[in-house]
Parts: sequence; C-alpha cells; structure tokens
Amino acid sequence: MTLLESVHNPDDLKKLSAEQVPQLAAEIRESLISQVARTGGHLGPNLGVVELTVALHRVFDSPRDPILFDTGHQAYVHKMLTGRQDLSDLRSEGGLSGYPSRAESEHDFIENSHASTALSYADGLAKANEVQGRTDRTVVALIGDGALTGGMAWEALNNIAEGKNRRVVIVVNDNGRSYSPTIGGLADHFASLRMTQGYEQVLDIAKTALNRAPVVGPPLYEALHGFKKGLKDAIQPQIMFEDLGLKYLGPIDGHDTAAVEKALRRARDFGGPVIVHVLTHKGKGYAPAENHEEDQFHSLGAFDVETGLQSAKPGLKWTSVFSEEMVSLGSERSDLVAITAAMLHPTGLAAFAEAHPDRIYDVGIAEQHAATSAAGLAMGGLHPVVAVYATFLNRCFDQVLMDVALHRQGVTFVLDRAGVTGDDGASHNGMWDMSILQVVPNLGLAVPRDATRLRELLREAVAVDDGPTVVRYPKGVVGADIPAVGHIGGMDLLRRAEKDGRTPDLLLVAVGAMAETCCEVADRMAAQGIGVTVVDPRWVKPLDPALVPEAARHSVVAVVEDNGRVGAVGDAVARAMRDAEIDVPVRTFGVQQRFLDHAKREKILGEMGLAPQDLARKLIETVAKQTEKALADEPAG
Repeated sequence: MTLLESVHNPDDLKKLSAEQVPQLAAEIRESLISQVARTGGHLGPNLGVVELTVALHRVFDSPRDPILFDTGHQAYVHKMLTGRQDLSDLRSEGGLSGYPSRAESEHDFIENSHASTALSYADGLAKANEVQGRTDRTVVALIGDGALTGGMAWEALNNIAEGKNRRVVIVVNDNGRSYSPTIGGLADHFASLRMTQGYEQVLDIAKTALNRAPVVGPPLYEALHGFKKGLKDAIQPQIMFEDLGLKYLGPIDGHDTAAVEKALRRARDFGGPVIVHVLTHKGKGYAPAENHEEDQFHSLGAFDVETGLQSAKPGLKWTSVFSEEMVSLGSERSDLVAITAAMLHPTGLAAFAEAHPDRIYDVGIAEQHAATSAAGLAMGGLHPVVAVYATFLNRCFDQVLMDVALHRQGVTFVLDRAGVTGDDGASHNGMWDMSILQVVPNLGLAVPRDATRLRELLREAVAVDDGPTVVRYPKGVVGADIPAVGHIGGMDLLRRAEKDGRTPDLLLVAVGAMAETCCEVADRMAAQGIGVTVVDPRWVKPLDPALVPEAARHSVVAVVEDNGRVGAVGDAVARAMRDAEIDVPVRTFGVQQRFLDHAKREKILGEMGLAPQDLARKLIETVAKQTEKALADEPAG
C-alpha cells in the first residue's frame, strides 16, 4: 500500500511522520498527473499546492477549522486528502466537481470558482465563531492564482484586520500567476518580496552568532529582533499587510512542508488574524507544465503524460474567430483598445496584444474595475473592447449599468462561453447575461449564430459610440455557416416553409447558436406539413421593429435561446407582443432557472428539452392546439 492509499481523511494524514511527507507529496503529484491527463482540468495550480495543502490538513482540524479555497480550482489535492482520491470522473456527469462541492464532502465549505470571495466568507465565519463563543476554532482561507488582485479581497482584509481576536489565517499562495503572470502594482510588490529574502538570512546568522555569547547574547538578539521591522524596510519594501494591522509571516518556501507547517502553527496559535505568505511554483514537479510559458497548464484538456501534448479537438473555435477579427479591427482603427481581467489567452486577446502591444490592458481579476476603466477610456476618445467569460459579467453589472450605460459610453463587452458551458459546473455557465442586460437602457445586445455573423456583429458593435454594446457566443467549436435566404427588416430569414400559399403557422425566433437547432426543427416540422418561418434577430436588444408585425402574421411564436428563461429574449418578445396588443401566443424555450450540475453542453440542453426532436414534438403539439382553437372560434355556417 502506498502512503497516499493509506490516507482516507485528515486524521490519517496527521499520523504520518515528517520524514514520510515528502514521499506522500511525490505520490500525490504522480497521481494528479496521471488522472488529470485522462480527464483534463486545472493541473498547474494543483501541482503547485501539494505540500501547502498537506501542511494545511496536518496543522488544522478540518472541517472544525474550515479551509476555504480561492479560487476553488486549487482544491484537487484537498479532495484527495479528504476521501476523494479517485479523480477518474472529474468534471464529468455524476462525477467529482472541478471545484469544492458542498454536496461531495463536509470538508468543502464554499463552492466558489469566482475569485476573490474567500476572505469575505472567512470574515463572516470568524465573526460567527466570536458571537457563538467558539474561541478555539480557526478559519483558514487559501487565496492564490491572482485572486488577491480582486477588490473584494481587499474590502474583506480591511474588515478582518479590525477583529484583533478573531482567529483567521490567510494563506497567500504566491506563484506570480493567475492564468498567466499576474499584472499590476500588487503583483510587482509580491515579485519584490520573492526576489528579496536577504533580511531573514541576516537575522538567522545574527541569532546563531549572538546566542553563543553568554549572558549578553540573548538580550542583544532580542534587541536586534526589535529592529526587524526597520531591517525589512532597509532590505525589502514595506510589508503592506502589517500596515493594515495584520500579523505577517513570510515569505516561506511553499514546497518545504516542514517550514510551512511551522509557520501555520505559529499563525494558528497567535489568536488573531495572520497573513502567511507562501511562495510556490505553478506546475511544480512536471516539466511540461513548468516549462509552459503561457499558463503552466493552468487548465487543459486530456493530454499525453510523456509529452504534455493535448488531444486537440478539430474545428474552428468561437474564441479564435473573435481573436482574428480583433486583430484586423485593431489594424484598421487606431482608437480600438482591449481589456482583459487576467484572461488574455482564454478570451482570445493574446493575438491582439502581440499585434498591438500598446493597446491592451490586463487589469487582473477585477471585472468591476475593468468596466469602469473602459468607461474612462471611452470618455477619453477610445473604443474599448472588454473580453470576459459571460459568467463574470455578473460581477460588474452595476458598473455596466451606472458607469457605462448611464454615461452613454461606447464600450463593447465580448462575452465568451455564453450559455451552457457544462464541464465547469454551476458557477461557470453563462446563462444569466441576456436576462440581466435586458434592464440596461442604451445597451445593444448581439448574438451571432455562426463565424461570419460573429465577425459582422463585432464590427457593428464597435461602430457604436453612444452607448454600450455586447456580443456573446458559446464555448467550443463553431459550426458551419448558416446562410440567410432573405431578410425581414434587420433580421436574417433562415427558413420560410409556406403552407398552401399562406403564411406559415409558426414563427421560430432563433437566438444565436441555437439557430442550427431551430433550422432542424423547422425541417422536421415541414416534413409533417407544418409551415415554419425561422428568423435570426442578430440583435436581440433592442428587438428589431419588424419582429412584431411579422409575428402577428403567424398563429404561434416560439423563441429558443441558451440563456435562463426568466427575463431573457423570450420574455422580451412576449412583452413586445403584449405592448402591441397582438394576441398571438408566445412560447419560450431556454435554460431552466436553476444551478446546473456539471455535464456536457449537449447533454444538459437535451435534458432541458432543447434537442431538435424534443422541440419539434412540443411545437407540433402547440401548433395543433392553436389550429383546433382557431377552428372552434370560427363562426358556424
């Protein structure tokens, strides 16, 4: 039996001797690499926290002492040490989540994969311990991979520092990266700490020498130790955390378990809030990850263990289309700039950065700042493109509303991974944006159905300079282009199957990537003798003025979208019909308004009745009922 196989919970881990821990760490790394190679996932961050996670569970008493991970993609090792060593079903339907999951284990407190939140949870938990007299418990927050660049983390630090007797241990996992190297003044400060550790060596030498001297030595060392703060000032930058009133320990080698354990015990026993600054290497122990400059295997699909090469999926990806078009637009327009929130490569802006390095801004994990900074750029005469995952737009809604839209600034938000994303679970599905954006005045929302429309709509969006625009598209491979067979106003007509020379029974409004599904539905219904018109609005906010009169010519209207059904495009169409006093029934098909378990996109959409065969069956029934009703309402004779 290996050491790893003998560890079923943190209590088993505590039974190991200090001499056994390095062997355990090696076994964990080997297991991580071999298992994630089959499933894909966040390998680099977890290779970097092996010794750190082992030390956390040897020092603290989880779940009595809650350990919070920020972000949660650093928690694979934590899972393995709390009874979940089998990662063979990681991120697959019915398997382990790629993040902490309260449904999986009592050791998982928060399911966060949106960064910079753990310190606020920790502040609340520590206050709850104080109110309820649990003075012997410690709340632990591991924050890393750039999460400390988020403003919410600093709001929490300000409050944590105020609770002098609240037991909070904040472990800063400093690997200099989020996805790619961390950007900004805070990152520069940490870099200087990593590069300048001489003062600790000076103190160690002084302590050794002075303690050899009888009587005078120890008192003299204590006096010297009193000058440690001043020595820090002389040899390295002022420690900002101590200025906040937080006890600071570090920097510490995060791959030296004994050193980390010693520091964590000191922090635990201090009795108040403590920062433990730990230096780690993302991708540690696996050469292909360590040598991968882009993101050190932050997140990847299945790969070959020997070479580190991924099994590439064929086909052009939505992100690549956006990336190419942005480079072209940047060459045509000197006023076009781009903003990323620590996701230069994942959002496709790396090529723009290479082509136009003086017009790209990485603001760190700070979506709120990104939006308002973009408003400032627009006020200054530029047109910013803010590229984020759709799920992260939720974090800057107030800034989109009050800082961009209220001021009618020409800012374009590009939302990658919109709709159901699947594998990353509930927090990463981009199923909220078309609902929350409906309430924003002066905003235009475009949803391309294919690569050609993405290029067209992106160009139309950046041409708008008197209000915000949004372009959203899904994750993965983009399908073949779906050509328009005509136009109705500004909408693209994709299908028109008339019935006996009359207007078709059903108007099917296909939103974005659901157009392919809608066209198949129309073909299936046509085979049953039912006439269907399929339109792609292209811009779903504001709705095209031609939509309502076109809808009035049909017996039924149906809207199909990969967003939550509540308050999205379907509701907007139904509201427009009511406002026009047109009594045509509107059926809306979209994502159920609940947090979705991780599974493949196609599987989730199928379970929600959004597969072509299911939609066709439902709509055939709807049209039949409406036809029966119309016949029943006809006057006799």
